Amino acid sequence: MTRLKVSVLTLLWVTLGTWIALSHAAADREKLLSEPGVYGTFAAFSLDEDWAKEELQIRIVQLRVLKGVVEQHREKVTIDLYLLRGLSDHADLLFRIHAMELRDTQKFLVDLQNSLFGKYLKTAVIMHGLTKKANYVPGFPDQMKADLKAASEPGSKPYAIIIPIRKNADWWGLDQERRAAMMQEHTEATLPYLKTVKRKLYHSSGLDDLDFITYFETSKLEDFHSLVLALEKVKEFQYTRRFGHPTLLGTVKSLDEIIETLAPYPQ
Repeated sequence: MTRLKVSVLTLLWVTLGTWIALSHAAADREKLLSEPGVYGTFAAFSLDEDWAKEELQIRIVQLRVLKGVVEQHREKVTIDLYLLRGLSDHADLLFRIHAMELRDTQKFLVDLQNSLFGKYLKTAVIMHGLTKKANYVPGFPDQMKADLKAASEPGSKPYAIIIPIRKNADWWGLDQERRAAMMQEHTEATLPYLKTVKRKLYHSSGLDDLDFITYFETSKLEDFHSLVLALEKVKEFQYTRRFGHPTLLGTVKSLDEIIETLAPYPQ
């Protein structure tokens, strides 16, 4: 390795150590993932072709820089990572970011893209949404509301699927009662899959060129497939103008697992 590269590696390690030393307590993850009024951002990136041409030591250190950027912002935002490479042709990596203020998400993404690792990232898609209290569930029958509270099956759910949705103008022109009736039918179709498919909804109208972002986690992709087929048969689906485009499929990974996957040590 040349002296210049050794110097660069040393500088990167010092910078990383400084970031970690300056870090503070993490944001309240449980609160950000469960309460309404939280901004959720899905940022997917492809890795530039030049990334694979870098020497292994350089790639490892640059990924450690990524870890430093995440650590630097963890006081204000919660960041989850997903590996899309191999399962999606849209991107290689996905960041799901939750924050009470969208500008905190912006600061993280700007620092990420300005970092030495970020120079290899090509933006595939960035989508923003907001968590809200359920609009229709309070009017559902008591038994259905009880069914919706059923716990999901224990164990990890390694697959994540993100589907953006946009409704047509006719949907928003319907009165609340008609929309509520169709959403009850929609919910009935999901009940058989509640235990194996976790779902979280983000409202995007006014924040993005979408109305909703639907996020799913599952260990049984066949159940998710059946869930989507069931939802395509309900009346509410005919008011859907956009479903996917893109649909992002990946696996849930820790940051260390991402580092190991993208820059594995020689066997």
